[in-house]
Amino acid sequence: MLMRTDPFREFDRIAQQVLAGAQGTWSRPASMPVDAYRAGDEFVVTFDLPGVDPDAIDLDIERNVLTVRAERRPHETAEGVEYQISERPTGVFSRQLFLGDALDTDRVSAAYEHGVLTLRIPVAERAKPRKIAITAPADDQKVINA
Repeated sequence: MLMRTDPFREFDRIAQQVLAGAQGTWSRPASMPVDAYRAGDEFVVTFDLPGVDPDAIDLDIERNVLTVRAERRPHETAEGVEYQISERPTGVFSRQLFLGDALDTDRVSAAYEHGVLTLRIPVAERAKPRKIAITAPADDQKVINA
């Protein structure tokens, strides 16, 4: 159902791990991990967005390209607070998925619960499997060779 993904994303992930290992630091996980699967007559895509306010998430679909944009804002800190560790990334993150023509992008639903954004995209009627009836000629329509 996905047409393709970003071919350079995996390369970037590997490069980050190699560079982080060379510097002796731990690599951060992807900022917006995604799972995508088909469940019956719908395609389900989930994004991990912990700590993101639902109002800070934008979804757009244009020409079968789904774009998810989210902003994780820094926490308000009291005066005199000094962080000892700050590993949770903040800022704007985005991810694009190229959807196939077999999906009905006019009927996408989105829900956000416990830091997980779940999109449900129905499979288009024209792409669903269907039975084709086979007809046989009636007895009176048989052709007789003389």
